[in-house]
Amino acid sequence: MYSVDKLLEHIQTARRLPSERDQNFLLTDDSGQQFVLKIANTAESRAFLEAQNAVMDYLAERVSFCQRVIGDIAEFEGHLVRVVTYLPGVPLAEIKPHTPGLLHDFGQKLGQLTRALTDFDHPAAHRDFHWDLANGNRIVNGYAPLIEDAELRELVLKCRYKPESELRRSVIHGDANDYNVLVDPESMTVSGLIDFGDMIYSYTVGDLAIALAYVVLGDGDPRDVIAGYRSEFGLLDEEREALWPLVRLRLAMSVCIAAHQIRQQPENEYLRISQKAIEKTLPRMFTDE
Repeated sequence: MYSVDKLLEHIQTARRLPSERDQNFLLTDDSGQQFVLKIANTAESRAFLEAQNAVMDYLAERVSFCQRVIGDIAEFEGHLVRVVTYLPGVPLAEIKPHTPGLLHDFGQKLGQLTRALTDFDHPAAHRDFHWDLANGNRIVNGYAPLIEDAELRELVLKCRYKPESELRRSVIHGDANDYNVLVDPESMTVSGLIDFGDMIYSYTVGDLAIALAYVVLGDGDPRDVIAGYRSEFGLLDEEREALWPLVRLRLAMSVCIAAHQIRQQPENEYLRISQKAIEKTLPRMFTDE
């Protein structure tokens, strides 16, 4: 196995991969092996990068569908860089339709991840993070006034939620969206869950709620995901009660954060287009519980 420095000496090709905060590149070495080079955003702390590496090392012996760390964190031209294994697959977002079997498998894999993470902890995961569901009301209260559409703004405010009972907490992946979930198109099963950049110590049920927030925007039945998840990790009564409100809260947070980003980048029409599915779906989520 290469260290990061040694690996870079053997690279034959590099191709940029899509990413929100980091810069990611698919590397191929002179033996044909593939890796992912992750160049960290300068705002990311070394401590949190170490936490991401720690969780991948921890999961390497417990689940089969997460990336593995190659070498230690290195510094390259003033940036902190890491190398992880490459997981082949097609993003769930690009698979149509989302069949019951695929969504059930997605739920099972997510349940396996939750079960594995219940015994993992790291100080850097205990952080104040704007995507944390536990901070959802604060995000909605702060950014909802920026939403231009009055009807949507009122609906988003309606999504605020405080659990009646204290929910279990643990480290969660934090962003099981349909581009972080990889699918083997031949077996139509989940082959990978990537990117721990949103990892947070928060509601244990949060990973399921976040995953469902993206599933409801598509063509599948969220009940298939829930059934698969519960076959691997049981939900407590208070978590079952909180699940659907947390799904709505996640979507409301997405609208609010997008509204904030639009104020910062008014010329970026993509930020508006990406919200259309949520605007269409959110109203019916108060009648589909």
